[in-house]
Amino acid sequence: MDLHLSGKVVAITGGSEGIGKATAMAFAKEGCKVAVCSRSQVKLDAASEEFREAGYDLYTKSVDVSISEQLYGFVDDVYHQFGRIDVWINNTAMTIVKSILELDLSEWEKIMKTNLDSYFIGTQAAGRYMKESGGGVIVNVASFGGIMPPVYRSAYCTSKHAINWLTRCSAAEFAPFGIRVNAAAPGTINTAMQKAAGRSSEDVARVAKNFALHRPGESEEVANVILFLASDMSSYCDGIVVECSGGKFIAQDCDTAWTQMR
Repeated sequence: MDLHLSGKVVAITGGSEGIGKATAMAFAKEGCKVAVCSRSQVKLDAASEEFREAGYDLYTKSVDVSISEQLYGFVDDVYHQFGRIDVWINNTAMTIVKSILELDLSEWEKIMKTNLDSYFIGTQAAGRYMKESGGGVIVNVASFGGIMPPVYRSAYCTSKHAINWLTRCSAAEFAPFGIRVNAAAPGTINTAMQKAAGRSSEDVARVAKNFALHRPGESEEVANVILFLASDMSSYCDGIVVECSGGKFIAQDCDTAWTQMR
């Protein structure tokens, strides 16, 4: 199916691994011009090589999105490199697993700068260019944790819940300029963040009993949702948050259907 994305300029924060890299590859396969940023130059170089081997170009830049000047600079660089920005994807995130009583204010602030402030900056800066060019699409990678929070991730979940409201506010304000803004909310996905959160494969399997599909998701499955939200296939979707969680907690006892199967 032609999603009419060929030739579009797509920029993704946190695009060197996980959901970001899978999303970059999905857009590259659609014929898009793709730019990504990440803090790690090593990971960016590895991603560039992977894309080269697959026959695609990838524009990269090392950026710490918690530093506003660097992120504003990346937006400007993408625009001047390609002449426009058609799709902007806010994806970067970090988490710290601590109780509220243990969490330092500096850690809280770091997560907010990375997870929330960067989404505001990306939305604002890309939105300004899109307004000038007559439209575009912004997709925010939110989280199921912003809908139903787990314990000991208060800063992460608060930032992700705020992204849901940033999505709606910006969608309403940008609509007159032909800019749509939506969000994808992944659940438990097999990424490096799961390991960073200290979840073992046994932990994930235990938690997955609360999902209708009974398994964690893959980065490519989230990328497909983002691809849909960025394409004309979702032309009448604006300001929504699409859960991509495998049916996480859609019933009180998802595991019962698997144990009884009747």
